[in-house]
Amino acid sequence: MRIADISRKTGETDIQVKCNLDGNGSAKVSTGIGFFDHMLDLFTKHGLFDMEIFSQGDLVVDGHHTVEDVGIALGQAVLKAVGSKAGIKRYGTAFVPMDEALAMVSLDLSGRAFLVYDVAQPLTPMIGNYDTELTEEFLRAFAMQAGITLHVKVLHGKNSHHIVEAIFKALGKALCEAVTKDARIQGVMSTKGML
Repeated sequence: MRIADISRKTGETDIQVKCNLDGNGSAKVSTGIGFFDHMLDLFTKHGLFDMEIFSQGDLVVDGHHTVEDVGIALGQAVLKAVGSKAGIKRYGTAFVPMDEALAMVSLDLSGRAFLVYDVAQPLTPMIGNYDTELTEEFLRAFAMQAGITLHVKVLHGKNSHHIVEAIFKALGKALCEAVTKDARIQGVMSTKGML
């Protein structure tokens, strides 16, 4: 089982993440931001991971520190859980529709962190107590810490809830594909012999 535990405590947040890449989609999430909890639950379910994510943050200020720091801790957990990357497919791409919205996430567990976030549609500033600008912040923090080249593109969409939901579901599905082991792969999926 590819499992990792990460704790991150700063003057702004106190976060614990437990990640099992070989799970069945079970999530226990509590960040104090209801919509963000829902998105992390969807990421876990559609990625077929098991995740426990608990955060206490300075929500009296706003949700920025909490969302970004959860992204940091989750990225660190995924990197630790995936281990040497031997035998994994490395790449994953998913297109996920959510009613009128369609999101594409394509990623590479390359060790070279990068984010392309192409969401041209203006999103509603807030969904519940979740600031939609923080979607990009979460994805950047996650990709940087996990060493993932991450491309996110929204092809269609009007409803902000649907757009963000499609992104998180697609992220889970793409990551699930990338971390899947294939018996035909000897060592790592690279002609360089390392990732």
